[in-house]
Amino acid sequence: MNYHFTKVLDCPFDEAVARATKALADQGFGVLTTIDVAATMKAKIGAEMKPYVILGACNPQFAYRALQAENKIGTMLPCNVVVQDIGGGKSEVSAVNPLESMSAIKNAALEPIAGEVTSRLQTMISSL
Repeated sequence: MNYHFTKVLDCPFDEAVARATKALADQGFGVLTTIDVAATMKAKIGAEMKPYVILGACNPQFAYRALQAENKIGTMLPCNVVVQDIGGGKSEVSAVNPLESMSAIKNAALEPIAGEVTSRLQTMISSL
């Protein structure tokens, strides 16, 4: 199994960010954080790179259930979704695969939660 779900979109970066944000909302996720990786790399180390953001997505119901089952699960929250400009007017959107990332945690109570979140993130990526 892969640690991410990815789809290439035939649209510019800003449109891909907007589409990903809407698709997340359609699946019950809000974006808690937006990390502009390209701007951070430029400011911190002078590195140039194509636009690249990390959207920290959260579905409060699932996050609460996961925190009740495993109080250290916050180290893996929120769910990260990456949007990057891949050139030629195309963008790529990738979402973490919670089933893969949570497989390291030996807590059976997390499995159904991770499965539901995985399904929603797969649906989100497919809908783009």
